[in-house]
Amino acid sequence: MAVDTGYEVKATAKYIRMSPFKVRRVLDQIRGRSYREALIILEFMPYRACEPILKVLRSAAANAEHNEGLDRSSLVVSQAYADQGPVLRRFRPRAQGRAYQIRKPTCHITVAVAPELEE
Repeated sequence: MAVDTGYEVKATAKYIRMSPFKVRRVLDQIRGRSYREALIILEFMPYRACEPILKVLRSAAANAEHNEGLDRSSLVVSQAYADQGPVLRRFRPRAQGRAYQIRKPTCHITVAVAPELEE
């Protein structure tokens, strides 16, 4: 399966309140798959990370259709990655007047789709 990466269309979701490690676990499953197959996988996976990824994937497909005039049925997920965003730092009171830091990570999810080349 060959993918035309010169004709790639991206969509990004920023500051998602989720660990990038947990998001990457799901992104690894859809990378390189067709758009329709990726939708089915995300629909039925039990992880919380699927919801924002599904939104980004649908947005990338809409961008490809509206901006580039591509057909959704010919699209393939060419890139899918999650970068680390800023970490929210919170403090939890502990015994004897101490405070422990709690880190609440965020991430930026990027999904790129490209048309599959016919051979």
